[in-house]
Amino acid sequence: MKIVNATYEIPGMTGEEVERFLESKLNLQIATIDKKGDPNIQPVWFYYDKDKRKLLLTTSKLAKKTQNLRNRPTIYFSIDDENIPYKGVKGKGIATIVEDPNRILPSADRISLKYLGTLDHPVAKMITDGSKKGEVVLVEISPKFFSTWDYGKMQL
Repeated sequence: MKIVNATYEIPGMTGEEVERFLESKLNLQIATIDKKGDPNIQPVWFYYDKDKRKLLLTTSKLAKKTQNLRNRPTIYFSIDDENIPYKGVKGKGIATIVEDPNRILPSADRISLKYLGTLDHPVAKMITDGSKKGEVVLVEISPKFFSTWDYGKMQL
């Protein structure tokens, strides 16, 4: 995976630091483009699959972002920590929509466990049920690069 610094003034992260950062419970902001060419930005829960080097998220089959991705699979994304010292990862990628419940369910469970810590939470159960009924899709984002920043590394 290509990793670049977001700006030359601010230090970036190493590959290992990026992987650790992507394990955080921060939201991923996904930017899609609608049929009119207007941007649509949505916060989502995600899971980073280190082995496949993909960002995974689930969403409603009928969601605006799902419709947008069917028409234009190129997306931008950003995950940033608003706590000092500020740091983050952003990038561009290609999204693939997966509708096979057998592939959706394991990823949906990983995401629920990451953010909720259990599959017994009502939100986790709602996502699981929606996945089984075909109401939820899995979005696999294949990043082209990660652009990073880490203010904690700045020399004062």
